[in-house]
Amino acid sequence: MAPPPRLRSYRLIIIAAVLLAASGCASQGVQRGHADLSRPGGSSKYRDKSRVDEPDPGMLSNATARLEEALHRVYERWAGTPYRYGGQSRNGVDCSSFVRQTMDTVESYELPRTTVQQAQVGMSIPRRDLEAGDLVFFKTGALSHHVGIYLGQGRFMHASSSQGVTISRLDNVYWRNHYWQSRRILATRQM
Repeated sequence: MAPPPRLRSYRLIIIAAVLLAASGCASQGVQRGHADLSRPGGSSKYRDKSRVDEPDPGMLSNATARLEEALHRVYERWAGTPYRYGGQSRNGVDCSSFVRQTMDTVESYELPRTTVQQAQVGMSIPRRDLEAGDLVFFKTGALSHHVGIYLGQGRFMHASSSQGVTISRLDNVYWRNHYWQSRRILATRQM
């Protein structure tokens, strides 16, 4: 029987922290969303194996800030790239490929290729609990779906069929009316 998603997330955080500390890379700062345990404010909780019951909020907020910065850097590179169904490059990209490539770039996390497959990964979360890096899904037709990456403050980036790679607001009438679900896939997030 597999452990619950919350326990798996804590295990991933603990494993990442132990690997960073053991490899000597922790002094280089936060890499790919993992916390730097050598910095002031870093958690000693993760160095003491007897105290691994919950993540340090300071460590998570630093990881969140770095994730947000990384997402914005990706957006700056892709902004305005035209939409092309099945596209996977800066000459043209569809929504699921853009999300897949972004998560691979930012977190080295390999998502499935299609929106429907991506909607089955991770943990379902309520819209009110969205955090940067969460995936947002929309039903845009009887058999069509759309995906983007939440950036915070009610905004998400995505490859729009009309505007190409852009940032939109979740409270926009169109997106609000077509919202389907949100998924959290990153282990650095609180669950």
